Amino acid sequence: MADHHADDAHAYVHGQMEISEQARTWAIFKVLAKWSTFGISVLLFFLVLWFGVGTGFIGAAAGAFIVTALGIVALKSKPAPAH
Repeated sequence: MADHHADDAHAYVHGQMEISEQARTWAIFKVLAKWSTFGISVLLFFLVLWFGVGTGFIGAAAGAFIVTALGIVALKSKPAPAH
């Protein structure tokens, strides 16, 4: 009996596979990971200020709002440089 896997191994050429879908999926994953991590961090910051430090709800909300605004400015996607 012929080994079909041996024939397939020789047919593969390194670097010739279409990866556009994997690249798009990776890009989406990176964006979701970045923003969800940021959101969880802001939530934890808010809860620590509210319950741990004792600033009260208004103080914690104000602090979380400031951190959110700064984080959005820092984390938003930058345009790609033109070549």
